[in-house]
Amino acid sequence: MSSALRSIFTLPLRSLSWLGSQGTRAVAAIVFIAAAVPPLGALLRPYVTEAILVLLCISFMRVDLTALYGHLRRPALVATATAWTTIGVPVIVGLVAHATGLTDRAPGLALALMLQSMASPMMASPALAALMGLDATLVLVTLVTATAIVPFTASLFASLFLGGMLSISPLTLGLKLLGVLAASLLAATIIRRLFGTEAIQRHKQPIDGFNIIILFVFASAIMGDVVGDLMAQPVFTISLAALSFAIYFTLLAVTTVLFRRIGTERALALGLMVSQRNLGLMLAATSGALPPTTWLYFAMTQFPIHLSPYLLTPIARRLTRTDISAPAVVAEKLEARP
Repeated sequence: MSSALRSIFTLPLRSLSWLGSQGTRAVAAIVFIAAAVPPLGALLRPYVTEAILVLLCISFMRVDLTALYGHLRRPALVATATAWTTIGVPVIVGLVAHATGLTDRAPGLALALMLQSMASPMMASPALAALMGLDATLVLVTLVTATAIVPFTASLFASLFLGGMLSISPLTLGLKLLGVLAASLLAATIIRRLFGTEAIQRHKQPIDGFNIIILFVFASAIMGDVVGDLMAQPVFTISLAALSFAIYFTLLAVTTVLFRRIGTERALALGLMVSQRNLGLMLAATSGALPPTTWLYFAMTQFPIHLSPYLLTPIARRLTRTDISAPAVVAEKLEARP
């Protein structure tokens, strides 16, 4: 009987392990499969919040506490990167949106851009950085600190820049964000206590595979209408896709340049984190009550998010072998700076 039970669990575990071993290829494939099968979007859209909670839980569950404490003892670099992604980016986007009149001419798009800029980095950013051979620990620590304060910064910037564009108040947005993060952290803590850190590390590939499945659920839920929108308004849809790529790579490039003193490879890791915004968190906090243009833009952002790790991996791996632009001592001095 026990061998029969083992065989029942062996096949799913092997399947998840295989899926997890596909890495960036699987992440890239998700976006095309999700867009190509619209009925899945209608089927899975009611479960967006649950998918986001599971993704957050998996990420919190896998936090390396030792590495986290080590970086927090040298907070200058982490504090600078956190301030850039949670304060610098939304301030710049908000000012540009108002200066160009975008909030009046295209409020749905302005709302999308502001929610994108206010969001914390994606919880999958450390895993993607690791798959690309970049410094995942630095990304993880900055991600944790940015996520911890985003309920407060998002509430502030919503009151400053969004006015009445949101269906909920800035305070409610902040409280909902805090609730989603707290619930995920609590669930992750319980799982770590029940199974232990060693078991989680030992089953890394099956967990990666399960993470990819949940990413697929999320991508399908928000991309279910992409094909219909493309057929109905092709120019507008393609323009939003181009804009999403432009913003993604602008954030990546600007962040890499700003932090180049710590070494190109580590700066690229931070650039990847800053450009990968956790729009799912904003969807959960707003319960998906957003204008159609905002939904469509969010769907278009999935293309650069899922494709860039696959496209950038060769560059990242070359940097890890040849990066001599900034010795490690520079990074250590910056991290040690009071």
